[in-house]
Amino acid sequence: MTRRFVFCSATASLAVTALAATLLAEPQTNTAAPAAVATPRMPDGKPDFSGMWAGGGGAGRPLDVDEQGNITDIFPSRRCGPTQVDCDDYSNQSYDGEFTGRMEPNRPLYRPEHWDRVQWLDMNTNTEDPLFICQPLGLPRVGPPARIVQTASDILFLYTVSGASAQPADYRVIPTDGRQRDPVRSQDVHFYGYSIGHWEGDTLVIESIAFNDLTWLDRGGYFHSDTMRVTERLGREGNTLTYQVTVEDPEVLVEPWVMNPWQLRLNTSPDAFLPEGQPCRDYDRANMVTQIRH
Repeated sequence: MTRRFVFCSATASLAVTALAATLLAEPQTNTAAPAAVATPRMPDGKPDFSGMWAGGGGAGRPLDVDEQGNITDIFPSRRCGPTQVDCDDYSNQSYDGEFTGRMEPNRPLYRPEHWDRVQWLDMNTNTEDPLFICQPLGLPRVGPPARIVQTASDILFLYTVSGASAQPADYRVIPTDGRQRDPVRSQDVHFYGYSIGHWEGDTLVIESIAFNDLTWLDRGGYFHSDTMRVTERLGREGNTLTYQVTVEDPEVLVEPWVMNPWQLRLNTSPDAFLPEGQPCRDYDRANMVTQIRH
């Protein structure tokens, strides 16, 4: 079974439901498979990644997709009885987010001298997780962009706020014209690193260096050093975008961490939009009364 992160907008889900109802109500006269959507390309022949992905709002949840296309929730948001009645009585952030989320076997492998720190940060996530302060989530925790705008010389990633995060709506402009790194900027530090893109066939590869050490790779106390290097790979087939990240940080990790890939679907609705950024929410972490993890 191949695990991917698949994101679908609410609009797309409603459309699929309506289509299913129509097909059940009408006799079927044509059983031929629908034609595949052609991958749009730029004038230079490279795939065009432009568009609104995953609904544009960062909504969605990780799913398992097997070889036959069957989809199963990894971390369901609600736990219901067999009759699907009184589901809200089973809703519990601890069970769904904190515990099941930590069953994911694909985790960064830390050097032994850092194990205690990772566990301590995880146990004290309410006061230590940078998710709750007014700063960008950084790479790779921010995940794939909600919208992409591509030109002949660069690519623009637009991000949106989601969940309990204080992450501001943010963006990245990444050159893809074959330029070399600026030696001065390479010595600076950034939340998203200093990113340069290049092409390997139809795959866009973005390599980022020059990070600060103020962010986490993901929840669970997964900190990193300022020597981290992040490689993002993007590919497009029709209206499907595949996004995968590899993290290299020999200072704290035993080996590179190849994260589970995301698979995002294009939102083709003409009314799709990015929600307006919310005001920064700086949580009063000093007065947290529980250690509930997220």
